[in-house]
Amino acid sequence: MPQARPRQPSLAQLRAFAAVAEQLHFRDAATAIGMSQPALSGAVSALEDALGVQLLERTTRKVLLSPAGERLAARARTVLEAVGAFMEEADAVRAPFTGVLRLGVIPTVAPYLLPTVLRLVHESYPALDLQVHEEQTSSLLDGLTQGRLDLLLLAVPLGAPGVTEIPLFDEDFVLVTPSDHWLAGRGDIPRAALRELELLLLDEGHCLRDQALDVCREAGRTEGAPVTTSAAGLSTLVQLVGGGLGVTLLPRTALRVETGRNDQLSTGYFADPAPSRRIALAMRAGAARQGEFEEFAVALRMALRGLPVRIVG
Repeated sequence: MPQARPRQPSLAQLRAFAAVAEQLHFRDAATAIGMSQPALSGAVSALEDALGVQLLERTTRKVLLSPAGERLAARARTVLEAVGAFMEEADAVRAPFTGVLRLGVIPTVAPYLLPTVLRLVHESYPALDLQVHEEQTSSLLDGLTQGRLDLLLLAVPLGAPGVTEIPLFDEDFVLVTPSDHWLAGRGDIPRAALRELELLLLDEGHCLRDQALDVCREAGRTEGAPVTTSAAGLSTLVQLVGGGLGVTLLPRTALRVETGRNDQLSTGYFADPAPSRRIALAMRAGAARQGEFEEFAVALRMALRGLPVRIVG
């Protein structure tokens, strides 16, 4: 006949036993955990009954752990520590801007906005464990929908089901040219100028490439007009422009970082309305931390006001 399985012990019984195992004295153990001595003694006895194991050897002068008690005391401490960690984590979940926040950022945003984001988190949310992942848009969306990422910072619209966008700002594109280019330094470039320019773009997969091509199509650029794709990042793209290989479109937030130290480059600005892109935070629709993310967006908009952007939302 199979032996009956021991009854599940209560946390109170485990605490009582762990205290006695540490103090080897009922009165001292009861004081340590704020329990009366009779209640503590009863809890330990109830635990022994539930497990069907003698945990203590009681004498008139002292308390000793039985061999079984020696083994199970360590287990009891492990269980109680795990429960304590569980409760601490629950407290952290209830408190906003604590714990881990896994933020995904696209490469054409990360170098230019992350200093502002990191400063905001350091100054306003010191208990937040921010973990940054720089990836292209498709990978970020996969990470968000699969739960690998919590929040995204990227260009929109995404058109992705189950994703909520929180707009932050719009920024204009500028035309980066060699310093001797005929459009260098102009402040009223018509979009139509894009129709025949030798345009340098990022590699396939970058949303900025797609946005630039959309701008060109809106300007009437034909599919057969020369487009050279030879750069994996904006820094390389700008160096190619400086070498005289063509021109490129750059978001305003990237301008100072990418062109500030190169006297072979010049910047041209489009006539109003200039082509632009929108940057937003994105989260899973109905995310448990939605209120927290919306509050973060408000704070981030304020922090971004010093950049050459138009705040929205």
